[in-house]
Amino acid sequence: MKYILNRLIVPRFLLIAVLLFIFAGAKAADEFPARPEPPHLVNDFTGILSASQVRALENKLDAFNQKTSTQIAIVIVKDIFGYDKGDYAFKLAEKWGIGQKGKNNGILILVKPKFDNGETGKFFIAVGYGLEGAVPDITARKTIIAAEMMPSFKVNDYYTGLDRATTVLMSLTAGEFTADQYDEKVSKHSAFPGFAILLVIFVVFMLFNRNRNQTVGANGGGGSLLGSLWLLSMFGGRGGGGSWNDFSGGGGGDSGGFGGFGGGSFGGGGAGGEW
Repeated sequence: MKYILNRLIVPRFLLIAVLLFIFAGAKAADEFPARPEPPHLVNDFTGILSASQVRALENKLDAFNQKTSTQIAIVIVKDIFGYDKGDYAFKLAEKWGIGQKGKNNGILILVKPKFDNGETGKFFIAVGYGLEGAVPDITARKTIIAAEMMPSFKVNDYYTGLDRATTVLMSLTAGEFTADQYDEKVSKHSAFPGFAILLVIFVVFMLFNRNRNQTVGANGGGGSLLGSLWLLSMFGGRGGGGSWNDFSGGGGGDSGGFGGFGGGSFGGGGAGGEW
């Protein structure tokens, strides 16, 4: 009798286990988008980017991939299904195989936009094994995210944030400058605006003072004005407008079509943010 019961019960447990395994696999497949065919480096599953913006980013990143073999992919999704943003990014990057096998030179920029449903916006830069030295976590977190992405994302300008971030990532991974040099330059830029505002106020004050004291004579007023303008020109050449276009980063042009991901691996390097 016991033998008969075992023969009836055990297969049922095995069947249930198999069905649960299949269900879990199907659920995971629904949570992570399939690798695109034909392949693309820029994949917007939300429609927040226009067709021309997708094309511009795709051409830029494809040209860089062809030149260096480094693959920087952008994936924009509607939901990350309760996952931690970093965990979701690494799982997706591994699933797609971003980067070259053996070189592990892939980067995934994952974005879940902020919609009108009350949920926070999330994003994460996942860096492959082979690029963790070129893009340290602290650089990704404190400079690329804070200086290039977050300001634009907060005003729903996703294209500018992605364009600026990819330019910096391209320059870092190509060795145009080091992470330390970039961090230092960001610090100088961020320190400049407050002083520049005070300097502009000073120049306006001098102009106003000159108009009020025209009787003093052209030499007196003119000298103060020229001195103020000289100070403005001296400091104005240092900061710029906060843009990083002086770091070239490549891009532009129609590169002819992305050839596909190469099977790169990820080990946990990178950083993310929310707003």
